[in-house]
Amino acid sequence: MSQKLSWRQPHGSPWQAGPPRRVYDNPWITVEEYDATAPTGAPALYGVVRFKNLALAILPLHDDGTVTLVGQNRFPHADYSWEIPEGGGALDGDPLEHARRELREEVGLEASEWREVLRTQLSNSVTDERAMGFLALGLSPVDHAPDETEDLAVARVPFREALETALAGHLPDMLTVAMLLRAYHMAHEGALPPALTRRMLS
Repeated sequence: MSQKLSWRQPHGSPWQAGPPRRVYDNPWITVEEYDATAPTGAPALYGVVRFKNLALAILPLHDDGTVTLVGQNRFPHADYSWEIPEGGGALDGDPLEHARRELREEVGLEASEWREVLRTQLSNSVTDERAMGFLALGLSPVDHAPDETEDLAVARVPFREALETALAGHLPDMLTVAMLLRAYHMAHEGALPPALTRRMLS
């Protein structure tokens, strides 16, 4: 028998934390360690990665039902990843302006219509990183120059192919998976133009 989810009503006691000890710091992240008390009352040692930027994900959805992806070598997993354009924006900045910049820099596109469609926490057991996802529509090419550390390949593929590839585990970046599923849900819910929906799902 199903239960009604009271998602706005937390249960139990929150974590209690002593003063932070900074164990690492660079321009992008800080790692802090705490002597903490768990909601059960048990003592615990907790480490948190605190991010200095907001993660931004942009799904460039073309009028013909294709999407633009970027391919690049990623350092943490030492592998190659195809994913949607992503980047970071200052926590006190305008997320949309940062997303516009990332779309121009990474794939040389600008959009006439932007929709914020996703807000999420990434790996929230060990980091405080937050992300926002934008759908970019009405796309047109512009001159661009990637960041000096980025060597990017760019591909334009049918939306359904990208979605099925992600669900098969071959596009493992979580923001890419989440944004493709979000666009699929929007298409099925009638939240996108009918002609675009037909081309996406054909």
